[in-house]
Amino acid sequence: MSDPYSLHGGTVVAMRGKDCFCIANDLRLGSQMSTIATNVQKAHLIGDKLFVGLTGFNCDTATFVDKIKQAKTLYELEEDRPMKPKVLAHLISNMQYQRRFGPYLINVLVAGIDLTSKKPFIAGSDAVGGMSEFKDFVCVGAGDEFALASCETFWRPDLTAEQLTEATAQVMLGVIERDAATGWGAIVYTVTQSGITSHALKCRLD
Repeated sequence: MSDPYSLHGGTVVAMRGKDCFCIANDLRLGSQMSTIATNVQKAHLIGDKLFVGLTGFNCDTATFVDKIKQAKTLYELEEDRPMKPKVLAHLISNMQYQRRFGPYLINVLVAGIDLTSKKPFIAGSDAVGGMSEFKDFVCVGAGDEFALASCETFWRPDLTAEQLTEATAQVMLGVIERDAATGWGAIVYTVTQSGITSHALKCRLD
C-alpha cells in the first residue's frame, strides 16, 4: 500500500454491452488502511453520456478532473460540437504525456457513447498517457486485479443494459469483499441511448 497510485484506495470498473455501457465506483477514500471519507465519487460525468473514472492520489484526481472539464469546455466552444469519447481519450492522453517527467499519480479510464455512431466506447490509460481502447471491460484502482478476474467471469458479448448492470454490480461486490482499500458501498451507472440510470449497492461497511 506504499504505492502512491493505490495509497487512497478505490476501484473503478467499466464494462461494454450492446449499445450501452456501465461504469461503477466504490465510495471509500482512505489513507492506506485508515478510512477518511465514505461518499467520494470516482466516476465523473463530463458530458452527455460521457464519463471519466479516476483513482489514485486524491489531490491529483481532483486537479485532473478540473483540467479535463476546462479543456472540454474550450474544445466545444472552439469546435461548436460536443466532444466525442475518443477525442476525450486523446485529450487525456496528451495531458498525461505533457507531465511524463512528473506524472499525475492517477489511474484513468474513459467511457462514453458516441452521439454520432451511437456505439459505446471504453478506454484506459497508463501513467504517461498510453491510452488503449477496449471492446469488453477495463478496470483501474487498488482492486483492479480482483476486478479483472471477476470481469472475465461475468462479461459476455452483447449483454443488454439489464444484464450488464447485474454483471457490473457483481464485479464491484466481489472487489469490495476482497480488497481492503475498496468499499463503503458502490454506485453503478448504466448508460444507454435513452439516458443514464444509477444503482446504489449496499455492502460491507468495515
